Amino acid sequence: MGDAAVSEDAVVIERTFDAPVEAVWRMWTDPDAFKAWYGPEGATIPDAELDARVGGIRRICMEVQTPGGPMRMWFTGEHREIVPMKRLVYTESMTDEDGNAMTPPGSGDDHPSATEVRVELQSLGERTSMVLTHLGIPADSPGATGWSMALDKLTATIGRSDHG
Repeated sequence: MGDAAVSEDAVVIERTFDAPVEAVWRMWTDPDAFKAWYGPEGATIPDAELDARVGGIRRICMEVQTPGGPMRMWFTGEHREIVPMKRLVYTESMTDEDGNAMTPPGSGDDHPSATEVRVELQSLGERTSMVLTHLGIPADSPGATGWSMALDKLTATIGRSDHG
């Protein structure tokens, strides 16, 4: 399915990283590398489980500081497609700590219970082009802003790494 089929209920972000494709792939599939950059500015990832194989489970805990103290959000999903160094597709649902599905705060009843994230990479030698598509998240939503901030953090993190 091409990008022309993506509706307005999708975030599509293109970035080019000054790092080889192997380094960018690792940032998406290695739990420790993923924890270093994922989430919007100010968020931390105290726990990330990434079983990077088709059918493998993803379980992410994101913590953000609020005026009332720290708040934790959990996201779970399943890897649907993995083409090493080229394509990663997974589902994502907001859940409680025990894995029970929940609707994101403030999203309304029409929010899908599961969304799909597609990460497509293209090697440009020592650089990597990436297209991120998150289906089910409107392009003008807080989720879109969160992705933009997270990818800014990825750019900064990969710039500090040894690309290994």
